[in-house]
Amino acid sequence: MFPKINALITTFDTNSIIESRKEVLKSLITYIQEKVSNKEEVRLNFICTHNSRRSHLSQVWAQTMAHHFQISLVSCYSGGTEATALYPKVAETCKQMGFYVQMLSEGINPIYSIKYSENEHPIIGFSKLYNHAFNPENQFAAIMTCSQADAGCPFIAGAEKRIPITYEDPKASDNSPGQTEVYANRSLQIATEMFYVFSQINK
Repeated sequence: MFPKINALITTFDTNSIIESRKEVLKSLITYIQEKVSNKEEVRLNFICTHNSRRSHLSQVWAQTMAHHFQISLVSCYSGGTEATALYPKVAETCKQMGFYVQMLSEGINPIYSIKYSENEHPIIGFSKLYNHAFNPENQFAAIMTCSQADAGCPFIAGAEKRIPITYEDPKASDNSPGQTEVYANRSLQIATEMFYVFSQINK
């Protein structure tokens, strides 16, 4: 793990997560624990409307926390109910948190490599539909990270379980003086919650 990410993880306080929110996270913990106990692969597909902000941050932090807690056979994905582009501020926020981010291709929907450790596979970030060929076809949990996608997409083909864990959209701060802080805070909220989730898993 890159040192800056390791140092950041030591600051996470799971006591900051209120009990009602821990109840929301319980379904995800249960799903992961069942897979781990049965020595099965854990596939998590984080889904938002545009696959541009919250779903990517959730994917990145979930994969990072699985590595941190040495929970093997975890593969994290993301997708949307429509494809747009990974918002540049998300890539910038990941860099700020200590990830090594490299743009692999430019264009209207750039592709990014996002690494949390020197010797682990990078997370490939780009906007895509939740059922894009890059994502699993079946035997995965659909984690709904925004209420619009949760309401607008009642059926996710191939999903074993649908788990709504919604976050406020940092998009509301775009082009404002507080944008950097809002994106950082949303990233840290997601990171802390994913830290909590994977800390509860018994290997």
